[in-house]
Amino acid sequence: MRSIRSHVLLRRALFPLPILGLVVACAAQPIQQSLQAQAATETPPAPLAVVAPQQERSFAQWLQEFRAEALAAGISASLFDRTFAGMTPDPKIIEADRSQPEFNRPVWEYLESALSAQRVASGRRLLREHADLLQRIEQRYGVDRHTLVAIWGMESNFGQIMGSRSVIRSLATLAHEGRRPEFARSQLIAALRILEQGDVRAERMQGSWAGAMGQTQFIPTTFQDYAVDFDGDGRRDIWDSSADALASAAHYLRSSGWRQGERWGHEVELPAAFDFSLADPEVRKSAGEWRALGVRGIPANAPDDAAALLLPAGHRGPAFLVYGNFRSVLRYNNSTSYGLGVNLLAERLQGGGVIRAGWPRDDRPLSRTERIELQERLASLGLNPGSADSIIGANTRRAIRAYQQRLGWPADGYPTHQLLQRLRQEPPERAAAR
Repeated sequence: MRSIRSHVLLRRALFPLPILGLVVACAAQPIQQSLQAQAATETPPAPLAVVAPQQERSFAQWLQEFRAEALAAGISASLFDRTFAGMTPDPKIIEADRSQPEFNRPVWEYLESALSAQRVASGRRLLREHADLLQRIEQRYGVDRHTLVAIWGMESNFGQIMGSRSVIRSLATLAHEGRRPEFARSQLIAALRILEQGDVRAERMQGSWAGAMGQTQFIPTTFQDYAVDFDGDGRRDIWDSSADALASAAHYLRSSGWRQGERWGHEVELPAAFDFSLADPEVRKSAGEWRALGVRGIPANAPDDAAALLLPAGHRGPAFLVYGNFRSVLRYNNSTSYGLGVNLLAERLQGGGVIRAGWPRDDRPLSRTERIELQERLASLGLNPGSADSIIGANTRRAIRAYQQRLGWPADGYPTHQLLQRLRQEPPERAAAR
């Protein structure tokens, strides 16, 4: 999940999802797929542009070169040869790596799956069954048990959907001809080190097509940095030990800045004529400053750290102020939909987590083709949205806000069909002049 989230690199940018390729995870297959699709609308660290496959070398030639690199990195020849004996690349991995879904799932549909009654019931049952374990993890790492169980549910449906592909074979395939071979190579070296250390057997090292592993869906480098042996059996086992998996997630969250006893955020109400351009993750204000701007619903015990305003569906949908603990969860997966899903599920496990405001259900997300067109048209107006890669990241949102401000519309930076239609009405000569 990481230089603290190279996990994010792997799951979201490296291996475009789905949303998922958060990857294996969530609730049921639908949630996982939704996660990957939604993540593609967030701000990933790298574009989705397809890199020309390195096909001049056969897999056997690549493997010979990689063997030298692995041995130089300290991997034993015997382990390497045993692990790769008879291995061939998996064409399904490359197909998944290059897939770019045309349509994304609306955030409200994603959250409906993430917060399903079945998932909430399962989470509450597991909270009771693992009460002693979760108390010990809380004492050690200072991370709230409800948040840990929510992540557990979102990542692998509480250990039920961890992926069934060989992590070694998947990463070797991606390192040979994937879109980001160097990243895959680094993960593959880390995976071999995990085998060398004896934390898991090669046949048990299974995960998603993108290389995310275990009940907490760590990529190998994240495992190396944050996995812990909490049950004391001498192995860091996030596949078959819930104790190790949950404690590892807690260790990762604490290292990502989680602060014990503080809330992640809360829903708020915005005043009429509000400046929606303030809904930017880089714009952070204290609770007092937001109150002075007319924002209502901020509790008296709101954290002291600066909060950002989140509008997951634009100005027509719910509004949230989010704090440091929300950002810590985003280190796990840099998707605001995922962050909301985890934190609202944690509240649902305690009887809360109900969103009061309605969603703009008549506003369907733009398709991938439409997002690219929107970026190209914004660029033609000189608004610098970044690459036309379909990813609605920070640059594209800034460009959208600038165009919305030209029109006198609420500048929430949210892409809509109405906005695209207005862009299509711009005279070509006017666009060129800008």
